[in-house]
Amino acid sequence: MSRAAVIGAGLMGSGIAQVSAVGGHDVIMRDVDDAALARGMAGIEKSLARFVAKGSLTQADADAAIARIDTTTSLEDAVSQADIVVEAVFENLDVKTELFAAIDKAAPADAVLATNTSAIPITRIAAATSRPESVVGTHFFSPVPMMKLCELVRGYKTSDDTLARARDFAESVGKTCVVVNRDVAGFVTTRLITALSMEAARLVENGVASAEDIDIACRLGFGHAMGPLQTADLTGVDILTNASQNIYNDTQDEKFAPPELLQRMVVAGDLGRKTGQGFYSYE
Repeated sequence: MSRAAVIGAGLMGSGIAQVSAVGGHDVIMRDVDDAALARGMAGIEKSLARFVAKGSLTQADADAAIARIDTTTSLEDAVSQADIVVEAVFENLDVKTELFAAIDKAAPADAVLATNTSAIPITRIAAATSRPESVVGTHFFSPVPMMKLCELVRGYKTSDDTLARARDFAESVGKTCVVVNRDVAGFVTTRLITALSMEAARLVENGVASAEDIDIACRLGFGHAMGPLQTADLTGVDILTNASQNIYNDTQDEKFAPPELLQRMVVAGDLGRKTGQGFYSYE
């Protein structure tokens, strides 16, 4: 593949655009307004500068990557010549299905239509299109330029060719892939981290142990690089809560029901590192 359309210029979308460009793909990144695109490009430039400063990327390669990225507010312009379209917008089924219905009308017939959802079943998103065999989950991890994993998710009608082309793309941008063959809500990774994080939050809520001690227990007792509540702060308390709620809505399994503590944190704006306060303070 040589041309990738990335829909969404937020943290995930800009990260996917960055690794795609560094991997040699021509990229067009689309968002709803110029301000969002400017923030996305500024984030990419800042991230690339850090890689240059660390010596893991040359300035010439960073400049070449930036030159490969175009931006637009037009969905049709973004996807009309794309080999692969990667959607990275807000984790909401209605938002995604409306978007995929529009992508379906504008993208080439042979394009791979990928969604970066972390929890919503691919089959539900694919049902909004006339070509569900071309829809696949490509779940990248945040921060995308640093995290090496991509979870490939096969929907009920995803073809072998679509899955293979999605794998080729993910590997071309430096990712190691795992394949989820059964399209369950939350797939593999999100089900595991949300189940652990929801239980950790309940332990804090019930006064069983502090966030710090729970994270220390997971790091030193299980060998985890980061505890579940540190992970929640890094990912975004709102994002993790929303993902877990999506899994609960689909499964009605109580272990995925977000506890009241998390819901209060979201309302209060204590979303983790990005707001300076979550389970830990970052100010």
